[in-house]
Amino acid sequence: MAVLADRYGRHFPYLRLSLLEACNFRCSYCLPEGYRATPGLPAPLHADEIARLLRAFAALGMRKLRLTGGEPTLRKDLTAIIALAAASPGVEKVALTTNGCLLRKRRAEWQAAGLTALNVSVDALERERFARITGHDRLDDILLGIEEALAAGFPSLKLNAVLLRGLNDDQIPAFLDYLRTRPVSVRFIELMQTGTNRAYFERHHLRADALEAQLQADGWQPLPRAGDAGPAREYAHPDYRGRIGVIAPYSRDFCAGCNRLRVTAQGDLRLCLFGNVGIPLRPLLQHDDQADELQATLISQLGLKALGHGLHRGETGLTPHLAAIGG
Repeated sequence: MAVLADRYGRHFPYLRLSLLEACNFRCSYCLPEGYRATPGLPAPLHADEIARLLRAFAALGMRKLRLTGGEPTLRKDLTAIIALAAASPGVEKVALTTNGCLLRKRRAEWQAAGLTALNVSVDALERERFARITGHDRLDDILLGIEEALAAGFPSLKLNAVLLRGLNDDQIPAFLDYLRTRPVSVRFIELMQTGTNRAYFERHHLRADALEAQLQADGWQPLPRAGDAGPAREYAHPDYRGRIGVIAPYSRDFCAGCNRLRVTAQGDLRLCLFGNVGIPLRPLLQHDDQADELQATLISQLGLKALGHGLHRGETGLTPHLAAIGG
C-alpha cells in the first residue's frame, strides 16, 4: 500500500480537516473583532466530498482524523460527518476541537456517532479572565460540559490553553490543581504569529520551553510520543491524575516530528500550517472515479513539503488567523 510520506522520511497518519471558517467566539489571539466572512468564499465541503476525501487519505495510510474550524460545532451536519468519518475504512480515531459552546447539548450524540477524542479550548479557569480572552462569559457551562463528559467515560479528553504573557500565564497553578484529580490532559500552546496578530504576538508571546523547563524541575516527566499523536510533548507526574502537553512551535526540533496534514474547509491541501501554497483538491472530489487521481495528487504534493516552517523569520504564510485553517 502506498503511504503518505515526504522526502525527509516523515509519515502522515494524521489529517486535520476544517469544516468551516466561522466562529462564534472573539478570542483576542485569533478573531478579536469576531468572524467576518470573506466575500466570495466558496461553501465548505459537502458531506459527499468529505467522504471521498477521507477514503483517499485512508487508502494512503491516514488513521487519525481531527475535525476543526473555525468552530466546527456550528455545522448542523456535524454529527452526520462524525458518523461518516467513524465508518470510513481505515480511520481508527475521530477527534474534534471545539470551544465547547455546544458541548453539553451535543456531546452525547457526537460520542454515539463515533467521536473518540475531544479537545476543548479553555484559556483560563477564572471566569472573568476567560471572558476577557474569549469575548464570552461561558466558562462555567463549558467546565460543566467537561465534567459530564468525564462522568460519561469519554475516551480521550483534553483542554487547550494558549499561553499568553500578561493575560493567563498566572493561571498555570490553577490548571495544575485542576489536573490533580481529573484524568484529562491540559495542552499549553505557545502563541504563534499569524498574518493579522503581529502587535498582539509581540505583547503576549511567552516561550513554551521556559514552561517545560519549570515542569521538569517540578518533577514532571516526559512521555514517549505515539506515532499518530498531535504536536504536543506530554508530561506526567505521580501526584497528578492528569497530564500536561506542551506545543512549542518555536522550539528547534518542532517540525522534525511533523505527522499531520491539513485540508481547509473549501478543500485546499495545506502541507504546513504556515505554508505559502494551498493545493485545491475540491475538483477531484466530485466523482468516485476520481479516487486514483486524487491519491496520486496527494503523493506528488508531499514530495514538495518543506523541512520546516518560517515562523522564526516572521514568515506566517497564507494563514491570516488560526480560524482560517483550524490551527
